[in-house]
Amino acid sequence: MSELKLNNGVTIPQLGFGVFQVPPEDTQRIVEDALAAGYRHIDTAAAYRNEAGVGAAIAASGIPREELFITTKLRNGEQGRAQEAFQLSRKALGLDYVDLYLIHWPVPSQGLYVQAWKEMERLYENKQIRAIGVSNFLSEHLDTLLEAAETVPAVNQIEVHPSYQQAELAAKCRSLGIAVEAYSPLGQGSDLNGNAVTAVAQAHNASPAQVILAWHLAAGTIVIPKSADPTRLRENFAATSLKLSNDELASITALESGARIGSDPAVAAFTQL
Repeated sequence: MSELKLNNGVTIPQLGFGVFQVPPEDTQRIVEDALAAGYRHIDTAAAYRNEAGVGAAIAASGIPREELFITTKLRNGEQGRAQEAFQLSRKALGLDYVDLYLIHWPVPSQGLYVQAWKEMERLYENKQIRAIGVSNFLSEHLDTLLEAAETVPAVNQIEVHPSYQQAELAAKCRSLGIAVEAYSPLGQGSDLNGNAVTAVAQAHNASPAQVILAWHLAAGTIVIPKSADPTRLRENFAATSLKLSNDELASITALESGARIGSDPAVAAFTQL
């Protein structure tokens, strides 16, 4: 498993496993399957309501804590009390520390994400979090945050897949030393049937999902696919050994169509999450 070094020297497995929309009652079983398949990077969030299941899977796995990388996120409605919210997440996970803690959405209408960041900086200084970052932050949100921040975010987790690449935002993040992490990396399945993807998959006797994940990995992007199917979990994990040519990578990059799947962070205001 390849790892990337974040801007504070902490290393993160480049391929992780996400549990967005995994029902709480199924989380422990599915995460145990992911850990058995070889994943060591698990991405959850307070808003997913399945942190306890992730923690139960970690405890049951017997894998040494230092071999795991666990990410969770600050709920939108708790940006005004980030320290308290973090402690609730940490306890739900059953962990002494979290490897990466993210502001889940900027929710600019609240005007609280800078305040949340300052509280997260204190948690980071106290070594309760190994790295802090953001999610769904656009260029203007990063600019506002960096004006007040003492710590540059280690990661910006954003929607990235072949038909929606956010190339300008990704380039800005990397120029600032902020690693790009892709959620919905397969376009929630919508990108699997692209002609370029299927052609490359046939050429390598690989699955379309493996091809797209290999494209992400080749770009230096952290990527967190999810699946409840143990066979597909292992199949996705095997994408780390798939190497594509420059022409094949370019053919997938050419699928950009501006097709956003998720909400627009510039206006998203769901504080119930």
